[in-house]
Formats: sequence, structure tokens, C-alpha cells
Amino acid sequence: MAVLTDISLWELFKHLKLWLTNLSRANRERQRQSIEALRAVVVAARHTQVYMRRLHDTANQDHGEEARLSEMWTGLGFKLSDLGLSKLAKRCDIRGRYWANPERFDSDFLQKADVGLERMEQLARQLVAEIESS
Repeated sequence: MAVLTDISLWELFKHLKLWLTNLSRANRERQRQSIEALRAVVVAARHTQVYMRRLHDTANQDHGEEARLSEMWTGLGFKLSDLGLSKLAKRCDIRGRYWANPERFDSDFLQKADVGLERMEQLARQLVAEIESS
């Protein structure tokens, strides 16, 4: 697990910049798939934020909803990996594993893994904007 937590922000940006350069040479279908996957990260982040707010307000854990979140984040991890966004894919995979068993991960690990919902949404939105402007 140390590999996942040692990904620096600089390495992520470097990876994303290279990915964007390669994507600019890709066909329109590949670009469309990439935008679709990145937008799905935004949707998943918001869906997760709503569940976390409900969990905070009511303290009622919903295992069915957590299973859906786990499936959603894990699927995004696979899709992003297939598109070559391996570092963002790892973050999605961590989110998927977290929702499969939240007690398994402590807050220090999650912070080091840089899987904050706002940060992941920001990265996805930034990439979409860069793809659309190219």
C-alpha cells in the first residue's frame, strides 16, 4: 500500500500533463470516452458527498448505499485505468475499497492517499476543461 500513498501531487500533475499530450493526438472517440469517465468522477464525488452528509446527520449507516458507492468508484478506477489515467484510477480504486469496508482504512491513510472528494472532482474538472479546449 505504500506505493499508493507516496504519489505526490507533482507526480500526479506530471502524469496528467503527459496523458493530456497523448490524448490530444488520440481520435475523437477516445477523447469522448475520457471526458465521459472524468465527468463520472465528478458525479461519483457528489453522490458520495450526499451520502456522507446523510451519514453525518443521521448516523444511520446504509450498507446497500455503501455497496453502490464501492461499485461506482471501483468501476471508475477500471475505466480510468483503461484510458491511461492510472494515478487517478488508483485514487478511485482506494475509494472503492474504502466503501467496501470503511473500518479498514484510517483517516491518515486516506489523507496521504490524496483521495479527498473535492480534490478528485477538481482534478477531473480541470482535465475535462483542458480536453475540451484542445
